[in-house]
Amino acid sequence: MTRRLGIWAAMAVIALGMLSFELPSEINSDVLAQKTAGDELLGVWEPSNGRARVKIDRIGTKYYGRIVWLLEPNDPETGEPKTDINNPDAALQDVPLKGYRMLKDFVFQEDGTWTEGTIYDPLSGSTYNCVIKMTDENTLDIRGYIGVQALGRTDVWKRLAMPKR
Repeated sequence: MTRRLGIWAAMAVIALGMLSFELPSEINSDVLAQKTAGDELLGVWEPSNGRARVKIDRIGTKYYGRIVWLLEPNDPETGEPKTDINNPDAALQDVPLKGYRMLKDFVFQEDGTWTEGTIYDPLSGSTYNCVIKMTDENTLDIRGYIGVQALGRTDVWKRLAMPKR
């Protein structure tokens, strides 16, 4: 009986191995494997205030940035990691800032900009539309705005040189 079950299990594993799985068209293996012109955005960046560092990655065809370092990672009153206390959604106010995805859904455009994304400001708890422009290989102009770009504010971020592994 045990031997018969072992044979059936082996056959099931072989059959499962023969199945092919397709990724959704927006995240197919070709997209994941290819470097694109927009990938020059990838890396670790420091906003002008120097209080955080943000790592920008590509997921599928979009670009996202999360906080990977904070000048003051812990709340001075509690000694605990800082959380998103200014978030208007009370359910998210206990989420740690380190690891928080503050740049979302950016798409690289033919004109060399990244658009259609948003930036979250943990100091105010506000989310803004955002456009990213690379002025040189180590400098970004990050423009957050509500409604009209002309009424927004631009912050300059600098790329951090990361040691080679």
